[in-house]
Amino acid sequence: MRNDDISMGDFLSLLDRPDELFLCDVREPEEYAQWRIPGARNFPLGDLAASCLNFPLGVQVVVICAKGARAEQGAEILRSAGLSAAVLAGGMGAWGVAYDQVEMTLGGALVIQVRRRGKGCLSYVVGAAHGAIVIDPSAEFERYVAIAQQYGLTISHVFDTHLHADHLSGARELAEATGATLVLNASDPFNFAFTPMVDGLSIQLGDDVHFSVSAVSAPGHTEGSTVFQLGEAALFTGDTLFLESVGRPDLADQAEAFAHSLYQSLHNRVLPLNDDFLIFPAHFGDSVSIRSGEATTRRLGDLRTSLPALALTEEDFVTWAVANISDRPGNYQEIVRFNAGRSSMDAVELRELELGPNRCAVAL
Repeated sequence: MRNDDISMGDFLSLLDRPDELFLCDVREPEEYAQWRIPGARNFPLGDLAASCLNFPLGVQVVVICAKGARAEQGAEILRSAGLSAAVLAGGMGAWGVAYDQVEMTLGGALVIQVRRRGKGCLSYVVGAAHGAIVIDPSAEFERYVAIAQQYGLTISHVFDTHLHADHLSGARELAEATGATLVLNASDPFNFAFTPMVDGLSIQLGDDVHFSVSAVSAPGHTEGSTVFQLGEAALFTGDTLFLESVGRPDLADQAEAFAHSLYQSLHNRVLPLNDDFLIFPAHFGDSVSIRSGEATTRRLGDLRTSLPALALTEEDFVTWAVANISDRPGNYQEIVRFNAGRSSMDAVELRELELGPNRCAVAL
């Protein structure tokens, strides 16, 4: 990394102080439109010399491109104009694998929310006494092994809430590395050995801790979508319910039928719970505010009032969900095949293909 580059760790800290920061993305408009860092503005490299005359003074300018080369050129242009400019080391490629985490105590359990910031992925380590489970681990499975070691936890079970279409799952690799039991919903077409999910499955963590995580089927986003309940404190909703929308029902090419299932899952499995339940989804979109040290979650009661779709009748919900489907996740069919154990591509090849935004929510 060059002396005038900014590391991803430092960059994540800067994002908490947006008034001191100006994000300058020098990629071409079509690249920017496909995927960008929230708050970044697009100034293509060829136009930058003229555009930068209107940049704010007295703030840190961070220059962004795909991997860093164009950003280096852009930073030189900005410095020549008298601006303070640094290059985001690794560019959007590094942003796609940038992580942070937040720890909290809920219902007698330690919950560690692992956030893949550039992909909008959320995963969870839930522990009590010396036992732990992991929900929706990303491909960098070593991260969860390190977290367990840091907190003196032994991972007993690994879960995916559903067959993921927008990013690589690390569930199989994590279970193999730790000897944990891999538990999946057989209603999704996995093609490798696992322990099948059963409705009402309950995992007790620690002999002397009265704490359990229970699993309940919630089809709609996929046929095998599952939500996990942590006592009377929290619900891990996967792609069934997000903080800004609900899961898209169309990836299996049965949008209307799956939208009906999603409505039933929300109204029979999630919405009957009390307002104080904290909702922990598997993804977040650009409209969700993210800050270091603050968990990405909201009370169920708050979502009842902020998400109008939750108050619709079933027919109106289905009409809305089908009408507001956005572009599908990039390379999603190959990613699904890999996560299902049906792909000949290896993870190294696919990690480049999965870079980009998550598109698993119904558009607002």
